[in-house]
Amino acid sequence: MGFRFVPLAITNIVLILVIVTLVNAGQWPPSPGYYPSSRFRSMSFYQGYKNLWGPGHQSVDNNGITIWLDRNSGSGFKSVKPFRSGYFGASIKLQSGYTAGVITAFYLSNNEAHPGYHDEVDIEFLGTTIGKPYTLQTNVYVRGSGDGKIIGREMKFHLWFDPTQNFHHYAILWTPMEIICNYHNTIIYD
Repeated sequence: MGFRFVPLAITNIVLILVIVTLVNAGQWPPSPGYYPSSRFRSMSFYQGYKNLWGPGHQSVDNNGITIWLDRNSGSGFKSVKPFRSGYFGASIKLQSGYTAGVITAFYLSNNEAHPGYHDEVDIEFLGTTIGKPYTLQTNVYVRGSGDGKIIGREMKFHLWFDPTQNFHHYAILWTPMEIICNYHNTIIYD
């Protein structure tokens, strides 16, 4: 069963990656799942994305983009064109250490087309303190702000792996009928 909704008008993929941490591994491995990533090709940063803010906190090379946060700024980037559906993925390695109050997010939003009344699909990593596991939070909501009548579905997961040790692949498969969030091709939200 998927979360069903009217397709969003114009949606841009936005990846905002700031420093986050994990000290302790989670509790359970995922069950075997669907493998959508093999059906879609990757695109280089300059083919599909542009700076949103903090260009001095971005480094692009053949392997992708590295972005970071310091006292002055974080960094973010977005797709150069809007999408109505698709497979959107990112390989992310989170920063270790104390990161309470910092959120690393990979999300889809139509905020530019509908400011104050936008829709969003999120994969977020909530900052943590030493000795606490990372929390991965997924959220799908419509009419995101401004009217007080948010419709959404938030879910939180304690990670069963350490996302600071290696790159891990996270993705959103968005069709006109459903939204599926996954980790290494294993469904974590449907």
